[in-house]
Order: sequence, then C-alpha cells, then structure tokens
Amino acid sequence: MRKMSKILAAGLAAVMAMSMMTGCGSKKEESKDKTYEVGILQFAEHGSLDNCRKGFIKGLENEGLKEGDNLKITYKNSQADTATDNQIASNFASKKKDLICAIATPSAQSAYNAAKDSDTPVVYTAVTSPEAAGFVNKDGKNIGNITGTSDMLPVEGQLKLIRQMMPKAKKIGILYSTNEANSKAAIEVYESLADKYDFEIVKQGISASADIPMAADSLIKKVDCITNLTDNLVVSNMQTYLAKANEAKIPVFGSEIEQVKLGCVACVGLDYVKLGEKTGEMAAKIIKGEAKAKDTAYETFKDGEVIINTAAAKKIGMTIDEDVQDQAKETYNKIESAK
Repeated sequence: MRKMSKILAAGLAAVMAMSMMTGCGSKKEESKDKTYEVGILQFAEHGSLDNCRKGFIKGLENEGLKEGDNLKITYKNSQADTATDNQIASNFASKKKDLICAIATPSAQSAYNAAKDSDTPVVYTAVTSPEAAGFVNKDGKNIGNITGTSDMLPVEGQLKLIRQMMPKAKKIGILYSTNEANSKAAIEVYESLADKYDFEIVKQGISASADIPMAADSLIKKVDCITNLTDNLVVSNMQTYLAKANEAKIPVFGSEIEQVKLGCVACVGLDYVKLGEKTGEMAAKIIKGEAKAKDTAYETFKDGEVIINTAAAKKIGMTIDEDVQDQAKETYNKIESAK
C-alpha cells in the first residue's frame, strides 16, 4: 500500500512538473507572439516634431519592437488644436493602449490628464520643462505614470553663437505663445543669461496665428536679431515672420536643424531624431515590462550642435565668418521650401 502511494505521489509530482513546464512555455510563447499597441499623439506638423516621431519609431526598433512584426502604431496629429488633442488622448486611454507617446507639451498634458486614472503609461518628448508642464515636482520626481525627454534649448551656446556672429548686437527678440509653458520656461533661461553676453531680451507674446504679422512688425523694429524657441504656434508659422525679417535684413536664429534648412541663418540646436530615438528606447523598456514610467527619470539633451545656412545669411547681406563655419557640424547652401 505504501509502495502504491509512493508511485502515485511520484506520478502526481511528474504531472505537476510537466504542467508547470507547459505553462511556462505558453507564457513565453504568448509574450513572444504578443503585438503591442502604441498611440502616438503629435501636437502639430512641423519638422522638429516630425523628426521626434521618426526617431521614436527607430528607438522602438532598436529595442526589438517593430511595426508589422510585434507592434501596432496608431498615429494622430491634432494640428495644434487643443480640443482635438484632448479628444485623441481620451480615445487612446479608453482603448487601453500599451503606451501613449506624446510629442510636444500640449499633447503631453492632454495624454497625462486622459491616462492618469488608468494603467496606461505616457512617455513624452519635445517637452522643454517637465516641471513647468506639471509632470515632475521640484526635485525632478515624476508625478504619476509618466516620463520622457526634454528639449530644453542649449541657450548659453546660442547666445555665444549670436555674440560671435553679431559682435555689435544689443537686443535679441523672441516671439512666443503666451499659452505655452515651454516658451515661458525657455525665456526665463534666456533672461537669466543675457547679461553675461551683454544682450537684452525683448519679448513679444501672441495667442493665435493671426497675431503673428502685427507682432513680427512690432518686434523687428526693436531688435538687432530674433532667436526662435521650440514654440509650436510660432514655429508652425515661421515663414510669415521670417519673410518680414528678411525684408528688414534682421537675422533670425533657429532652435534646431529644420528651421535652419528653411531659412534661419544658424543655430546651436538639438538633433530631434536623436531625441526621439532616446525616447523610443525608454518607451520600449516600459512596454516590455523592464521598467515603469513612474520610476524612470526624464532625460535632457544638454549639448547642441552648430548648424549654419550660408544662403540664408547671403539673402540678408550677412557674412558668416570662417571661424563660425569651422565650428559648424552641418552647413546648408540653399533654403528649402516649407512643406
């Protein structure tokens, strides 16, 4: 009887072991075969944000998540409309995406508000100040299930470049949207460093695209040059005030490579493809369960690169010295047309 019991016990143990092995195999197989769903919400359509999106998808691929294989991406652009932005974010959250990627501060705020009562993680990019946007506290700790990358401008490098290219300049103009927390945060940095390079910052706020022509006319009369922020409203309408500045022979400095391609004379700017790529790599780890958004510190790219456009400078009668040209990582000899 005891022998029979031992045989039965051994048989039961073998069955349980086999069951556990089969179960583990099923979980591995299930994980391997799973298709993850990611929603990408982009606030506006312009070069830097488009580059963020391209980089983000590349970053996912770097970590083994490829669209068509194990990844489904739903991309939506709110065309700079806040109501549409909120609607798209709410839709993504209700459909319980594995992750929402939000490109630019307004979209990140929409996604954050829509997903904060759910388990859906949010990863943002092209957010200048996560603290000003409400995503981290004063200690830089995430507030909620959200993380990402900041595109805070290398302001000191930009001021150095402007001083080098315009030794006699005194006043730098900045056109900005009064509704963007990003822009206000960036202006504060400019103002804190301006005296160091003997500059005065002249601000001109707008609240809508229709304000830009008149605001540009006013600003151009007061300054020696204009420097751009990564302000979505302003950048989306850059050609309007760039044309006015060119007519007045006022140099416009960009904040990233796409703006220089389109006619700004130069910038010390960020590579938005690389920024997006880093964001995608962060997101992939969160999607795969290797990290949690709430425990992942946001990252900032601090070093910018000198980009110049000799054709844009020539158009306003500006000469770019050889020492500046030697510093440039990229030099463009033509002005591209806006898409």
